[in-house]
Amino acid sequence: MELRRVVVTGLGALTPIGNTVSEYWQSLINGVSGAAPITYFDTTNFKTQFACELKNFNVEDFIDRKEARKMDKYAQYAVVSSDEAVKDAGLDSDSVDKDRVGVIWGSGIGGLETFQQEVMSFAAGNGVPKFNPFFIPKMIADIAGGHISMRYGFRGPNFTTVSACASSTNALIDAFNYIRLGHADAMVTGGSEAAVTIAGMGGFNAMHALSTRNDDPKTASRPMDKDREGFVLGEGAGALILEEYEHAKARGAKIYCEIGGGGMSADAHHITAPHPEGLGAKFVMLNCLRDAGLTPQDVDGVNMHGTSTPLGDIAETKAIQHVFGDHAYTLNLNSTKSMTGHLLGAAGAIETIASILSIVHGIVPPTINHFTDDENIDPKLNFTFNKAQKRDMKVVMSNTFGFGGHNACVLVKKVDL
Repeated sequence: MELRRVVVTGLGALTPIGNTVSEYWQSLINGVSGAAPITYFDTTNFKTQFACELKNFNVEDFIDRKEARKMDKYAQYAVVSSDEAVKDAGLDSDSVDKDRVGVIWGSGIGGLETFQQEVMSFAAGNGVPKFNPFFIPKMIADIAGGHISMRYGFRGPNFTTVSACASSTNALIDAFNYIRLGHADAMVTGGSEAAVTIAGMGGFNAMHALSTRNDDPKTASRPMDKDREGFVLGEGAGALILEEYEHAKARGAKIYCEIGGGGMSADAHHITAPHPEGLGAKFVMLNCLRDAGLTPQDVDGVNMHGTSTPLGDIAETKAIQHVFGDHAYTLNLNSTKSMTGHLLGAAGAIETIASILSIVHGIVPPTINHFTDDENIDPKLNFTFNKAQKRDMKVVMSNTFGFGGHNACVLVKKVDL
Protein backbone atom coordinates (compact mmCIF):
# COMPACT_ATOMS: atom_id res chain seq x y z
CA MET A 1 0.00 0.00 0.00
CA GLU A 2 1.05 3.59 -0.55
CA LEU A 3 1.96 5.25 2.74
CA ARG A 4 0.61 8.73 3.40
CA ARG A 5 2.97 11.62 4.15
CA VAL A 6 2.97 12.98 7.71
CA VAL A 7 3.83 16.54 8.69
CA VAL A 8 4.08 18.53 11.93
CA THR A 9 1.57 21.36 12.23
CA GLY A 10 1.68 22.28 15.93
CA LEU A 11 4.17 22.42 18.79
CA GLY A 12 3.90 22.86 22.56
CA ALA A 13 6.63 22.88 25.19
CA LEU A 14 6.78 23.17 28.97
CA THR A 15 10.42 22.87 30.01
CA PRO A 16 12.93 23.86 32.71
CA ILE A 17 14.25 26.58 30.38
CA GLY A 18 10.97 27.92 29.02
CA ASN A 19 7.23 27.45 29.49
CA THR A 20 6.35 27.96 25.81
CA VAL A 21 7.94 26.87 22.54
CA SER A 22 9.35 30.33 21.85
CA GLU A 23 10.83 30.68 25.36
CA TYR A 24 12.28 27.18 25.13
CA TRP A 25 13.89 27.87 21.76
CA GLN A 26 15.44 31.17 22.81
CA SER A 27 16.97 29.53 25.88
CA LEU A 28 18.31 26.68 23.77
CA ILE A 29 20.13 28.85 21.27
CA ASN A 30 21.42 31.09 24.08
CA GLY A 31 22.84 28.11 25.98
CA VAL A 32 20.79 28.56 29.16
CA SER A 33 21.00 25.93 31.88
CA GLY A 34 17.82 24.99 33.74
CA ALA A 35 19.63 23.39 36.69
CA ALA A 36 19.23 24.90 40.17
CA PRO A 37 18.73 23.82 43.80
CA ILE A 38 15.52 21.85 44.31
CA THR A 39 12.64 23.88 45.74
CA TYR A 40 9.97 21.15 45.98
CA PHE A 41 11.24 19.42 49.14
CA ASP A 42 14.03 19.47 51.72
CA THR A 43 17.14 17.94 50.13
CA THR A 44 19.43 18.17 53.17
CA ASN A 45 20.00 14.44 53.37
CA PHE A 46 20.15 13.78 49.61
CA LYS A 47 23.33 13.15 47.65
CA THR A 48 21.99 15.32 44.84
CA GLN A 49 20.31 18.56 45.86
CA PHE A 50 19.53 20.12 42.48
CA ALA A 51 17.48 19.39 39.36
CA CYS A 52 15.96 21.08 36.33
CA GLU A 53 12.56 22.13 37.72
CA LEU A 54 9.98 24.20 35.88
CA LYS A 55 10.26 27.94 36.63
CA ASN A 56 7.40 30.37 37.36
CA PHE A 57 4.77 27.77 36.53
CA ASN A 58 1.31 27.98 38.11
CA VAL A 59 -1.03 25.29 36.85
CA GLU A 60 -4.09 27.37 37.76
CA ASP A 61 -3.11 29.80 35.00
CA PHE A 62 -4.03 27.01 32.57
CA ILE A 63 -6.36 24.53 34.26
CA ASP A 64 -9.27 25.11 36.63
CA ARG A 65 -8.15 24.50 40.21
CA LYS A 66 -10.78 21.85 40.85
CA GLU A 67 -9.80 19.92 37.73
CA ALA A 68 -6.08 20.32 38.36
CA ARG A 69 -6.45 18.65 41.78
CA LYS A 70 -7.62 15.50 39.99
CA MET A 71 -4.35 15.29 38.06
CA ASP A 72 -0.80 14.37 38.96
CA LYS A 73 1.76 16.93 37.84
CA TYR A 74 2.77 14.79 34.89
CA ALA A 75 -0.81 14.94 33.54
CA GLN A 76 -1.05 18.68 34.23
CA TYR A 77 2.13 19.20 32.21
CA ALA A 78 0.69 17.08 29.39
CA VAL A 79 -2.48 19.14 29.20
CA VAL A 80 -0.65 22.47 29.27
CA SER A 81 1.82 21.55 26.52
CA SER A 82 -0.88 19.97 24.35
CA ASP A 83 -3.02 23.10 24.75
CA GLU A 84 -0.22 25.14 23.17
CA ALA A 85 0.26 22.62 20.36
CA VAL A 86 -3.46 22.27 19.57
CA LYS A 87 -3.84 26.06 19.45
CA ASP A 88 -0.72 26.39 17.32
CA ALA A 89 -2.12 23.92 14.80
CA GLY A 90 -5.70 25.21 14.94
CA LEU A 91 -6.75 21.62 15.56
CA ASP A 92 -9.64 22.49 17.87
CA SER A 93 -11.56 24.14 15.05
CA ASP A 94 -14.52 22.77 13.09
CA SER A 95 -12.19 22.04 10.18
CA VAL A 96 -11.26 18.63 11.57
CA ASP A 97 -13.26 15.44 12.06
CA LYS A 98 -12.66 14.69 15.74
CA ASP A 99 -13.45 11.02 15.15
CA ARG A 100 -10.25 10.98 13.07
CA VAL A 101 -8.01 12.76 15.59
CA GLY A 102 -6.30 10.69 18.28
CA VAL A 103 -3.85 11.03 21.18
CA ILE A 104 -0.80 8.85 21.70
CA TRP A 105 1.20 10.03 24.71
CA GLY A 106 4.37 8.83 26.39
CA SER A 107 5.52 8.75 30.01
CA GLY A 108 8.21 6.61 31.55
CA ILE A 109 6.84 6.72 35.10
CA GLY A 110 3.49 8.51 35.23
CA GLY A 111 2.10 9.76 38.55
CA LEU A 112 5.11 9.19 40.78
CA GLU A 113 4.40 12.08 43.14
CA THR A 114 0.80 10.93 43.64
CA PHE A 115 1.96 7.40 44.47
CA GLN A 116 4.58 8.77 46.86
CA GLN A 117 2.10 11.03 48.67
CA GLU A 118 -0.51 8.33 49.12
CA VAL A 119 1.96 5.77 50.44
CA MET A 120 3.52 8.31 52.83
CA SER A 121 0.06 9.29 54.09
CA PHE A 122 -0.83 5.64 54.62
CA ALA A 123 2.39 5.05 56.59
CA ALA A 124 1.83 8.16 58.70
CA GLY A 125 -1.71 7.04 59.48
CA ASN A 126 -0.58 3.87 61.27
CA GLY A 127 -1.76 1.63 58.48
CA VAL A 128 -5.33 2.96 58.29
CA PRO A 129 -6.31 2.78 54.57
CA LYS A 130 -7.56 6.32 53.92
CA PHE A 131 -6.69 6.82 50.26
CA ASN A 132 -7.68 9.66 47.97
CA PRO A 133 -10.45 8.50 45.60
CA PHE A 134 -8.43 9.97 42.73
CA PHE A 135 -5.28 8.04 43.71
CA ILE A 136 -5.47 5.48 40.91
CA PRO A 137 -6.74 7.82 38.13
CA LYS A 138 -4.01 10.33 39.02
CA MET A 139 -1.24 7.75 39.13
CA ILE A 140 -1.75 5.58 36.05
CA ALA A 141 0.53 6.35 33.13
CA ASP A 142 -2.23 6.39 30.48
CA ILE A 143 -4.41 9.05 32.07
CA ALA A 144 -2.64 12.06 30.50
CA GLY A 145 -3.78 11.01 27.03
CA GLY A 146 -7.27 10.51 28.39
CA HIS A 147 -7.37 14.06 29.77
CA ILE A 148 -6.20 15.49 26.45
CA SER A 149 -8.80 13.58 24.44
CA MET A 150 -11.63 14.57 26.80
CA ARG A 151 -10.53 18.22 26.76
CA TYR A 152 -10.94 18.41 22.99
CA GLY A 153 -13.32 15.59 22.15
CA PHE A 154 -10.74 13.71 20.10
CA ARG A 155 -12.17 10.23 19.61
CA GLY A 156 -9.45 8.61 17.52
CA PRO A 157 -6.82 6.09 18.71
CA ASN A 158 -5.77 6.77 22.28
CA PHE A 159 -3.09 5.06 24.36
CA THR A 160 0.21 5.60 26.14
CA THR A 161 3.64 4.21 25.37
CA VAL A 162 5.95 3.28 28.25
CA SER A 163 9.58 2.58 27.38
CA ALA A 164 11.49 4.56 30.02
CA CYS A 165 13.39 7.44 28.43
CA ALA A 166 12.33 6.39 24.92
CA SER A 167 8.61 6.69 25.76
CA SER A 168 7.68 9.89 23.94
CA THR A 169 9.74 8.99 20.86
CA ASN A 170 7.87 5.68 20.73
CA ALA A 171 4.62 7.64 21.06
CA LEU A 172 5.61 9.87 18.18
CA ILE A 173 6.54 6.91 15.98
CA ASP A 174 3.23 5.19 16.74
CA ALA A 175 1.31 8.39 15.94
CA PHE A 176 3.28 8.70 12.69
CA ASN A 177 2.42 5.12 11.73
CA TYR A 178 -1.29 5.43 12.54
CA ILE A 179 -1.55 8.43 10.23
CA ARG A 180 0.52 7.10 7.34
CA LEU A 181 -1.41 3.82 7.45
CA GLY A 182 -4.70 5.72 7.18
CA HIS A 183 -6.08 5.06 10.68
CA ALA A 184 -6.21 8.77 11.59
CA ASP A 185 -5.91 12.19 9.97
CA ALA A 186 -4.13 13.86 12.89
CA MET A 187 -2.67 12.95 16.25
CA VAL A 188 -1.66 14.76 19.41
CA THR A 189 1.55 13.12 20.55
CA GLY A 190 4.46 13.76 22.89
CA GLY A 191 5.27 13.03 26.49
CA SER A 192 5.43 14.35 30.02
CA GLU A 193 7.23 13.54 33.25
CA ALA A 194 7.24 14.88 36.80
CA ALA A 195 9.82 12.82 38.68
CA VAL A 196 11.57 15.57 40.65
CA THR A 197 10.22 14.09 43.87
CA ILE A 198 11.57 12.50 47.04
CA ALA A 199 11.17 9.04 45.50
CA GLY A 200 12.53 10.06 42.11
CA MET A 201 15.67 11.73 43.42
CA GLY A 202 16.22 9.06 46.05
CA GLY A 203 15.81 6.23 43.57
CA PHE A 204 18.16 7.64 40.95
CA ASN A 205 20.69 8.54 43.64
CA ALA A 206 20.63 4.97 44.90
CA MET A 207 21.59 3.86 41.37
CA HIS A 208 24.45 6.39 41.26
CA ALA A 209 22.88 7.72 38.06
CA LEU A 210 22.76 11.44 38.95
CA SER A 211 25.40 14.11 39.04
CA THR A 212 26.26 15.20 42.58
CA ARG A 213 27.85 18.51 41.59
CA ASN A 214 25.89 20.41 44.26
CA ASP A 215 28.40 23.28 44.34
CA ASP A 216 27.80 24.13 40.66
CA PRO A 217 24.47 22.78 39.37
CA LYS A 218 24.42 24.81 36.15
CA THR A 219 27.52 23.01 34.84
CA ALA A 220 26.54 19.57 36.16
CA SER A 221 25.08 18.29 32.88
CA ARG A 222 28.14 18.11 30.65
CA PRO A 223 27.69 15.55 27.86
CA MET A 224 30.88 14.28 26.24
CA ASP A 225 33.04 16.14 28.77
CA LYS A 226 35.82 14.18 30.48
CA ASP A 227 34.50 15.07 33.95
CA ARG A 228 30.84 14.16 33.43
CA GLU A 229 29.55 12.02 36.29
CA GLY A 230 25.84 11.54 35.84
CA PHE A 231 22.70 13.11 34.45
CA VAL A 232 20.61 15.96 35.86
CA LEU A 233 16.95 15.12 36.43
CA GLY A 234 14.44 17.36 34.64
CA GLU A 235 10.67 17.65 34.33
CA GLY A 236 8.11 18.99 31.90
CA ALA A 237 6.38 18.08 28.66
CA GLY A 238 6.49 18.40 24.91
CA ALA A 239 3.58 18.06 22.48
CA LEU A 240 3.45 17.76 18.70
CA ILE A 241 0.55 17.73 16.29
CA LEU A 242 1.16 15.24 13.49
CA GLU A 243 -1.10 15.45 10.48
CA GLU A 244 -1.54 13.83 7.10
CA TYR A 245 0.01 16.13 4.51
CA GLU A 246 -3.01 16.59 2.21
CA HIS A 247 -5.30 17.04 5.22
CA ALA A 248 -3.04 19.78 6.55
CA LYS A 249 -2.87 21.51 3.16
CA ALA A 250 -6.63 21.37 2.70
CA ARG A 251 -7.27 23.29 5.89
CA GLY A 252 -4.42 25.75 5.31
CA ALA A 253 -2.38 24.62 8.29
CA LYS A 254 1.13 25.88 8.96
CA ILE A 255 3.65 23.10 8.30
CA TYR A 256 6.90 22.97 10.30
CA CYS A 257 8.48 19.89 8.77
CA GLU A 258 7.84 16.33 7.65
CA ILE A 259 8.33 13.18 9.69
CA GLY A 260 10.66 11.11 7.57
CA GLY A 261 10.82 7.89 9.55
CA GLY A 262 11.19 6.16 12.86
CA GLY A 263 13.32 3.34 14.16
CA MET A 264 13.23 1.06 17.21
CA SER A 265 15.57 -1.55 18.63
CA ALA A 266 16.67 -3.25 21.85
CA ASP A 267 20.11 -3.54 23.39
CA ALA A 268 19.27 -6.95 24.91
CA HIS A 269 22.24 -6.33 27.19
CA HIS A 270 21.59 -4.86 30.67
CA ILE A 271 18.74 -3.32 32.67
CA THR A 272 20.39 0.10 32.93
CA ALA A 273 23.77 0.15 31.15
CA PRO A 274 24.06 0.60 27.37
CA HIS A 275 25.78 -1.97 25.21
CA PRO A 276 29.46 -0.94 25.40
CA GLU A 277 29.79 -0.88 21.60
CA GLY A 278 26.48 0.90 21.16
CA LEU A 279 24.93 -1.95 19.16
CA GLY A 280 21.31 -1.10 20.03
CA ALA A 281 21.94 2.57 19.25
CA LYS A 282 23.56 1.59 15.96
CA PHE A 283 20.62 -0.58 14.92
CA VAL A 284 17.99 1.98 15.88
CA MET A 285 19.59 4.66 13.69
CA LEU A 286 19.98 2.23 10.78
CA ASN A 287 16.34 1.17 11.19
CA CYS A 288 15.26 4.80 11.17
CA LEU A 289 17.21 5.56 8.00
CA ARG A 290 15.79 2.46 6.32
CA ASP A 291 12.25 3.46 7.29
CA ALA A 292 12.81 6.95 5.87
CA GLY A 293 14.38 5.63 2.66
CA LEU A 294 17.47 7.80 3.24
CA THR A 295 21.20 7.20 3.44
CA PRO A 296 23.55 8.32 6.22
CA GLN A 297 24.89 10.99 3.87
CA ASP A 298 21.44 12.64 3.74
CA VAL A 299 21.57 13.54 7.46
CA ASP A 300 22.82 16.94 8.65
CA GLY A 301 22.63 16.48 12.40
CA VAL A 302 21.83 14.24 15.33
CA ASN A 303 20.29 15.43 18.60
CA MET A 304 21.98 12.81 20.74
CA HIS A 305 20.53 11.05 23.74
CA GLY A 306 23.67 12.49 25.38
CA THR A 307 22.77 12.18 29.05
CA SER A 308 26.18 13.09 30.52
CA THR A 309 26.80 9.61 31.90
CA PRO A 310 30.28 8.05 31.68
CA LEU A 311 29.20 4.96 29.71
CA GLY A 312 26.24 6.28 27.72
CA ASP A 313 27.97 9.11 25.87
CA ILE A 314 30.82 6.86 24.72
CA ALA A 315 28.49 4.10 23.52
CA GLU A 316 26.31 6.51 21.55
CA THR A 317 29.33 8.19 19.96
CA LYS A 318 30.64 4.80 18.83
CA ALA A 319 27.25 4.00 17.34
CA ILE A 320 27.16 7.26 15.39
CA GLN A 321 30.61 6.56 13.97
CA HIS A 322 29.54 3.03 12.98
CA VAL A 323 26.40 4.29 11.22
CA PHE A 324 27.77 7.39 9.51
CA GLY A 325 31.41 6.47 8.86
CA ASP A 326 33.40 9.40 7.48
CA HIS A 327 30.18 11.42 7.14
CA ALA A 328 30.03 11.56 10.96
CA TYR A 329 32.69 14.27 10.83
CA THR A 330 30.40 16.53 8.77
CA LEU A 331 27.43 16.21 11.14
CA ASN A 332 26.35 18.68 13.78
CA LEU A 333 25.96 16.57 16.91
CA ASN A 334 24.44 18.09 20.03
CA SER A 335 22.82 17.26 23.35
CA THR A 336 20.13 19.65 24.53
CA LYS A 337 20.07 17.74 27.83
CA SER A 338 23.09 19.85 28.75
CA MET A 339 20.53 22.65 29.21
CA THR A 340 17.18 21.00 30.01
CA GLY A 341 18.45 18.09 32.06
CA HIS A 342 16.95 14.67 31.39
CA LEU A 343 13.16 14.71 31.17
CA LEU A 344 13.00 10.89 31.11
CA GLY A 345 9.85 9.89 29.24
CA ALA A 346 9.35 13.44 27.94
CA ALA A 347 12.91 13.76 26.62
CA GLY A 348 12.14 12.53 23.11
CA ALA A 349 9.30 15.02 22.66
CA ILE A 350 11.17 18.17 23.65
CA GLU A 351 14.30 17.04 21.80
CA THR A 352 12.35 16.34 18.61
CA ILE A 353 10.89 19.84 18.94
CA ALA A 354 14.43 21.23 19.22
CA SER A 355 15.40 19.27 16.10
CA ILE A 356 12.39 20.61 14.19
CA LEU A 357 13.18 24.20 15.18
CA SER A 358 16.78 23.77 14.10
CA ILE A 359 15.43 23.01 10.62
CA VAL A 360 12.96 25.91 10.72
CA HIS A 361 15.52 28.49 11.91
CA GLY A 362 18.75 27.10 10.48
CA ILE A 363 20.44 27.09 13.89
CA VAL A 364 21.83 24.13 15.87
CA PRO A 365 21.53 24.54 19.68
CA PRO A 366 24.78 23.96 21.54
CA THR A 367 26.00 21.28 23.89
CA ILE A 368 26.96 23.51 26.81
CA ASN A 369 29.33 22.85 29.70
CA HIS A 370 32.19 21.41 27.71
CA PHE A 371 35.48 22.07 29.46
CA THR A 372 37.78 19.09 28.88
CA ASP A 373 37.98 16.61 26.02
CA ASP A 374 37.50 12.94 26.86
CA GLU A 375 40.28 10.82 25.37
CA ASN A 376 37.68 8.08 24.74
CA ILE A 377 35.59 10.36 22.47
CA ASP A 378 36.87 11.41 19.03
CA PRO A 379 37.72 15.15 19.26
CA LYS A 380 37.28 15.57 15.50
CA LEU A 381 33.51 15.13 15.80
CA ASN A 382 31.50 18.36 15.92
CA PHE A 383 29.44 18.26 19.11
CA THR A 384 28.40 21.93 18.72
CA PHE A 385 30.16 22.69 21.98
CA ASN A 386 29.21 25.76 24.04
CA LYS A 387 27.80 27.93 21.24
CA ALA A 388 24.96 27.58 18.75
CA GLN A 389 25.97 27.18 15.11
CA LYS A 390 24.18 28.41 12.01
CA ARG A 391 23.58 25.76 9.39
CA ASP A 392 21.00 24.92 6.75
CA MET A 393 19.51 21.82 8.35
CA LYS A 394 17.46 19.65 6.02
CA VAL A 395 17.44 16.30 7.86
CA VAL A 396 17.89 15.77 11.62
CA MET A 397 17.74 12.63 13.76
CA SER A 398 16.76 12.56 17.42
CA ASN A 399 17.90 9.64 19.60
CA THR A 400 16.39 8.33 22.83
CA PHE A 401 17.49 5.29 24.83
CA GLY A 402 15.76 3.92 27.92
CA PHE A 403 16.45 1.61 30.85
CA GLY A 404 15.73 -1.93 29.79
CA GLY A 405 17.60 -1.38 26.54
CA HIS A 406 14.71 0.35 24.74
CA ASN A 407 15.91 2.50 21.81
CA ALA A 408 13.86 4.81 19.61
CA CYS A 409 14.93 7.25 16.93
CA VAL A 410 12.90 9.67 14.82
CA LEU A 411 13.97 11.53 11.69
CA VAL A 412 12.54 14.92 10.76
CA LYS A 413 13.16 16.70 7.47
CA LYS A 414 12.49 19.94 5.68
CA VAL A 415 9.19 19.54 3.91
CA ASP A 416 9.07 19.63 0.12
CA LEU A 417 5.84 21.49 -0.50
